[in-house]
Amino acid sequence: MFHFILADLVRNRIGVVVLIILVALATALGVTVTLQERALRLGSARAAAPFDLVIGAPGSETQLVLSSVFLQPAPLPLVSPEVLAGLRADPRVEAAVPVGFGDFVESNPIIGTTADAVAMFGGLTEGTAFDHLGDAVAGAEVKRAVGSTFRPFHGNAGDVGEVHAEVQYRIVGRLARTGTPWDRAILVPIQAVWDTHAAHHHDADEAAAHQHGHEDDFAAQPVDNAVLDGDANPGVPAIVIKPKSISDAYNLRQQYRGDTTLAVFPGEVLTRLYGTLGDARRVLSLVATGAQALVAAAILMVIATHVLQRRRQIGALRAFGAPRAVVLSIVWLETFALLAVGLLTGFAIGYGATHALSQRLGEASGVAMPVELNVSDAWMLTAFLIAAALVTFLPALIAYRQTPAQALRS
Repeated sequence: MFHFILADLVRNRIGVVVLIILVALATALGVTVTLQERALRLGSARAAAPFDLVIGAPGSETQLVLSSVFLQPAPLPLVSPEVLAGLRADPRVEAAVPVGFGDFVESNPIIGTTADAVAMFGGLTEGTAFDHLGDAVAGAEVKRAVGSTFRPFHGNAGDVGEVHAEVQYRIVGRLARTGTPWDRAILVPIQAVWDTHAAHHHDADEAAAHQHGHEDDFAAQPVDNAVLDGDANPGVPAIVIKPKSISDAYNLRQQYRGDTTLAVFPGEVLTRLYGTLGDARRVLSLVATGAQALVAAAILMVIATHVLQRRRQIGALRAFGAPRAVVLSIVWLETFALLAVGLLTGFAIGYGATHALSQRLGEASGVAMPVELNVSDAWMLTAFLIAAALVTFLPALIAYRQTPAQALRS
């Protein structure tokens, strides 16, 4: 029986390959939609994990999270210095980490912050944290060695911004890999960012006078966190809070959601975004399901036509004594084998396509997007195979119901 099935598949190999490709592509579309949506969820959730609570000025919660967690550049309003000072003194706060944006070196954003950010992101793999204004800590994916120097430029990545010629940073350490956009960032003391931009806003004569001898003084000046609470603090776009307990986190969130500040749990904001993402996934899943249904219907028509065209061959088998069950098994196994190979190939193509797409998206966004299979995927494949097994009984029944005389007369 199996030799007969194999010989028939080889004889019709072009049609067999076309049918397998159609089933594989239709299956791969649905698998890719499911796995990619899951990868986006997992990647973004893991990227937001170090951020328990983020406080900013009133505005868009989504933009605050996108800017502070995913480092998407946007002109955020500043939080008043009193807010940061109050949070630093609050006994419910383990760490209040200011986050300042605005400068780049090549495609790497320069983030003004404090040394507490180093501990928040898992510590260092080499070097030390910054002790002086000219020190910088590079993210895991920054293509600059510890000990190298650079000058920042003002503006967004890709723009030709004005170089801060009076400022030079030296990389003194490297952060552990986090799988977040912060792997591409360079952390510097926020006091250095304030000083740089204060010099940037001087007029030409003042800037020239300020630059003379400023570079060495700037690099050697020790970091003084006391300025965070003083008049030298012009405000910050965001403050990342590490509360001492879960109850402290909720109390702080309630206290700082008002007319002058906005406090958000990044996880809550992402959950709302996941709702939108889930709606898009459902639409794409419906499209994929429709494509799969059309392909399945077309394949069934082709197979049924093929069975009808083989009526003489089936009649000959019956005339030579082949039982109905054997004929049914031959037709069913042959058609099920086609669909099963197509389904398994489609799962493999979908998994590979998701890996490639996640890698491209990860390179563009800096968010590591893990492609993971779970039990639901095994159930989905099982359901597809069971459906294929049931559907392929239709052409098999056509062959089963024919008598040898009917088949030979055709």
